[in-house]
Amino acid sequence: MPATPPPRKRRKEARPSELLEAALGLFVEKGFAATRLEDVAALAGVSKGTLYLYYENKEALFKAVVQEGIVPVLAENEALAAKHVGCSFELLEILLNNWWTKIGQTAYAGITKLMVAEARNFPELAAFYYDNVISRGRALIGGALKRGMERGEFRSLDVETTVDVVIAPILMLLIWRFSMNCCQNGESDPQTYLRIHMDLLKQGLRKLEKESQV
Repeated sequence: MPATPPPRKRRKEARPSELLEAALGLFVEKGFAATRLEDVAALAGVSKGTLYLYYENKEALFKAVVQEGIVPVLAENEALAAKHVGCSFELLEILLNNWWTKIGQTAYAGITKLMVAEARNFPELAAFYYDNVISRGRALIGGALKRGMERGEFRSLDVETTVDVVIAPILMLLIWRFSMNCCQNGESDPQTYLRIHMDLLKQGLRKLEKESQV
């Protein structure tokens, strides 16, 4: 009779990624407050004690989800901006499209809705998210806008307010996807939405001929 093969062991180094994947799914589905560490551990196929070997509490787990899944995309966009040599609107398109591809159409987009909903209840997490995600994202968009204004490609506008206007429709798209989208008849088309948004931005930012002559 053939020997029974030994039980398959998980690689220890694989567990953090499994825990983060499970945590992301539960944070997006249930929110931060309602997510329990024992549920994260169970979904990842480990004991709650194993989870504590890697993350001391739920706050640390949430921060790790952000640091491992969202922050690298910001770093990638910062590198893209640093080496960009084309026109400033192309840079703006690259930054927004890369964010949508890597974050907006993935489960990580649900973190945006979570933070909007629960920021006041968890101010320390909100501050962490603002410093590590929102602030860096605003700096990237603001840098592209300033570049365009300095090169005479864009109209002269208040940069901080314009950053709000650029980001707001995309923020709404992310939030809608994980909230009221369930009430729509049929799926909305994010690509059409984003294409229209970029076209409106292009027309609105463009420096008019008469302005160039002033």
